[in-house]
Amino acid sequence: MLRFSANLGFLWRDLDLLARIEAAADAGFKAIELHWPYSTEARQVREKCEEHGIELLGLNTHVGERQGDFGLGALPGREKEFQASFDTSLSYAKEAGATAIHVMAGLSGAAGRKQCAETLRRNLQYAAQRTDLTLLLEPINQRDRPGYFYSTLSDAAEIATDVGAANIKLMFDVYHIAISEGDVTRKLQQFLPAIGHIQIAAVPSRAEPDEGEIDYRHILTTVDLSAYEGWVGCEYIPRTDTDHGLRWMETLLPATFKKTNDRRGH
Repeated sequence: MLRFSANLGFLWRDLDLLARIEAAADAGFKAIELHWPYSTEARQVREKCEEHGIELLGLNTHVGERQGDFGLGALPGREKEFQASFDTSLSYAKEAGATAIHVMAGLSGAAGRKQCAETLRRNLQYAAQRTDLTLLLEPINQRDRPGYFYSTLSDAAEIATDVGAANIKLMFDVYHIAISEGDVTRKLQQFLPAIGHIQIAAVPSRAEPDEGEIDYRHILTTVDLSAYEGWVGCEYIPRTDTDHGLRWMETLLPATFKKTNDRRGH
């Protein structure tokens, strides 16, 4: 059965974080995921989620303190900074009740790819030894984030395999995968055993998934019929009002889903 989570990095962005959690609950979501919630106390996030029966899935590691930073995991020479940053994210995740952390690799810049890969492996080994929470690796497309360390599933999967930790999984973001490499359905089937979380958005707009060049009826049917048991994250940028945009669930999902699931796919 498909289960959808609300990505509060993009949805209800006009509200503060605690109000966004309430809005997600009011809309019928039973799970949320966050980007960088660190300006809100982790205790408050946990209490708000518990109040509304919301499961907190995951959050991102810090992007870094320097201008242009977008993660630290693969940056040579900044290992101590990564470790301190990861420990902060881990502490927050545990207190807030999250079950996963997206470990952001960062922009490789002038550093060589081999050196960056070795740095990321060491940093992931450090992170995996610190926790049994799921650690997610997300390839990010080069159009939106030029220079990001990896943009393909095979590159991320190679790093995960090399580290060999059972709690390191792939973030299968259909939006990024479609832009970076295409062949989404086959990639989903190929990497399914390594996938820890799935996210969706329209391509190329990154709006609600009821527009653009990706047939989400097909994608969601494939996910639903697969062995995947996790959530599908709604990580899109609403065209206008978030609540109005949620109508895509009523119009896009196949009729078979409508018979067994409520409006939010639970």
